[in-house]
Amino acid sequence: MSLVRLNIKGISYSQTQNGAYALILNEVDGDRKLPIVIGAFEAQSIAIALEKEISPPRPLTHDLFKNFADRFEIVVKQVIIHKLVDGVFYSSLICERDKIEEIIDARTSDAIALALRFQAPIFTYKNILDKAGIYLKVNPKKDEDREGTEDSILMDEVVAKELEAESPRENLKGKTLDELQKLLEDAVAKEDYEKAAYIRDEISKRE
Repeated sequence: MSLVRLNIKGISYSQTQNGAYALILNEVDGDRKLPIVIGAFEAQSIAIALEKEISPPRPLTHDLFKNFADRFEIVVKQVIIHKLVDGVFYSSLICERDKIEEIIDARTSDAIALALRFQAPIFTYKNILDKAGIYLKVNPKKDEDREGTEDSILMDEVVAKELEAESPRENLKGKTLDELQKLLEDAVAKEDYEKAAYIRDEISKRE
């Protein structure tokens, strides 16, 4: 079976499952998206890895794993999402130590959080993307109402509802850059990395 490389498009808050988020993976050489429902902790960990300017005061679990692996010269070479059963994605970490390769089973959310920290590529099999992949759906009315935001994404039965690209957080548009920077620092200090990533997104839009 042929492998298809994926990259991370973003994370959206799930309106259908409390405390759940949708991680959106994008087909590198195509237009399909692969939505995967993940928990809040894993969403925060992935968001931290994506936001290079946010540095947690203490290592998160996935940072600890990376530090441990570095100390013992273990490298995650790639991540493969290899199975989909009843809406649940199964993944493997392809690791190497002393030129010996090992395959380790992992939850997909953990695997992707680690892939970001090791700068390892993410793959899935073509048949999985054929089964669960979706195409971006533009909603003209929402585009008119919300200029500058991402298009809404049509999700399949994994999420069962359209998701918005913005998290349901407080409105930051009335804040100055200085105020946003202070909010960002406070969020990091409180280890609220989901909020920190959201604030960082707003700062990036203005810079």
